[in-house]
Amino acid sequence: MAGRIKLDIISDPICPWCYIGKSGLDRALEKNPDHPFEIEWHPFQLNPDMPAGGMDRRQYLETKFGGKENAVRVYGQIADAAEASGLKINFEAIEKTPNTLDAHRLIHWAGLEGRQTDIVSKLFKAYFVEGRDIGAHDVLVEIAQAAEMNGDMVARLLDSESDLEDIEARDAHARERGVTGVPCFIVANQHALPGAQPPDLWERVLDELRVKADTET
Repeated sequence: MAGRIKLDIISDPICPWCYIGKSGLDRALEKNPDHPFEIEWHPFQLNPDMPAGGMDRRQYLETKFGGKENAVRVYGQIADAAEASGLKINFEAIEKTPNTLDAHRLIHWAGLEGRQTDIVSKLFKAYFVEGRDIGAHDVLVEIAQAAEMNGDMVARLLDSESDLEDIEARDAHARERGVTGVPCFIVANQHALPGAQPPDLWERVLDELRVKADTET
């Protein structure tokens, strides 16, 4: 397919719908290896007021959803959607809901090295499969090293305030553009697809882009 097309993905690595949405996109792209997308991930904090050290997972869910019963119902629906997407989310392993500001910084730095999607995948796996605290610096350094980033450099950056203001400004910019939830996929800076989209929708998008490219050549 001729020409490259920007696909901006606004996401938070503790958002289960973002994990599910990435799976849907991945499956469509695997079927279409000639896809035109240049993917860039952008920050959005589901919980911008989360304490720096995170919060007990059970307390967080019951506060957010107004009690245990509602939390169980909502996360039952998420588990079903994940399973339908071929994913297994290990909710029982997640003990803490972290602040994701530092995880977003790591995603940003990974983008400078062309490793963004790899880091995002590893963050999702660490949180949703392994139940790890992706707000902890040592965990983030391990994830960076697994993606062949320089762990010592990442550790130094995490201990500094590097790019904190930039991440917060980009999060605010997304909200100013009308993003109220994630994931949100923006194709060619024109068409927004909110929510976790299934593979067949992405295949239709790719078909439409092919037709458009053919008519323009």
